[in-house]
Amino acid sequence: MTRILKTMLLGSAIALALGGSGLAADLTVGFSQIGSESGWRAAETSVTKLEAEKRGIDLKFADAQQKQENQIKAIRGFIAQGVDAILVAPVVATGWESVLEEAKDAEIPVILLDRGIDGSPDLYMTMVASDQVLEGKVAGEWLVKDAAGKECNVVELQGTTGSSPAINRKKGFEEAIAGTPTIKIIRSQTGDFTRAKGKEVMEGFLKAEGGGKNICALYAHNDDMAVGAIQAIKEAGLKPGADIKVVSIDAVPDIFKAMADGEANATVELTPNMAGPAFDVLEKFMADGTMPPKQIITESKLYTPADEPMKVYEEKKGLGY
Repeated sequence: MTRILKTMLLGSAIALALGGSGLAADLTVGFSQIGSESGWRAAETSVTKLEAEKRGIDLKFADAQQKQENQIKAIRGFIAQGVDAILVAPVVATGWESVLEEAKDAEIPVILLDRGIDGSPDLYMTMVASDQVLEGKVAGEWLVKDAAGKECNVVELQGTTGSSPAINRKKGFEEAIAGTPTIKIIRSQTGDFTRAKGKEVMEGFLKAEGGGKNICALYAHNDDMAVGAIQAIKEAGLKPGADIKVVSIDAVPDIFKAMADGEANATVELTPNMAGPAFDVLEKFMADGTMPPKQIITESKLYTPADEPMKVYEEKKGLGY
């Protein structure tokens, strides 16, 4: 009898004893988180822990501090502990084959959260994520509409080099502006998804472009970099949101405060609740062996100052940001 079959039978027995509920009881799940480089990432961690507690899942948490080697070490630790499943938010897209093969050999299902990987889909059970290309497209389409045919030079703050959000959010944005020759990206550099690096890189952009006078808009791959860049724009004597338009992705609370202050113009929401859908399919799999689709896509919603930003700010703060 395989390890997974034993777990499925255990889950079914528990469910029957509890009248069909409580399926997650006695499940142990390892969670390898990238780190806490942004407000969104902190919220994802908080929501995942709350979802596990609500379902009676024993969650083993490991913070990788933005280092892939720490994630690989954590996953091997989870395998050694004999967890029932592993959640991974991969820091980069490549270099996962060996450790995920080890999880597969141990018959431990792996679910990717928020980010994809390069490699065989057979290495993981499913991925719960947004359509990151679509996120970039939504941001780009907003700028095309806002610029309304005017010349617009864009500076871009990219996410962590090699990560799937950085690759895909750039791709989507470029696709959205491709048919508008009046909009072009004049500078693009990684800000590592952090406020401090976003501010630092934006300072360099402003100096390189005549104090910012040649910049029409900033596109940031996440809100935290945008918030850092907003500070740099203000320190340069310019008005963010007016002199330089600001569009970014994630929809963390502080970007809504910036919107309320007229310092940001648009953000595309990335829900921090990736764990809810992940636990749903894991519980179903443990109950009756139902395999989930290979990808579960969450919604990508555009917010602008017309969406009562301070009200959204308060709602977001309640999610653990």
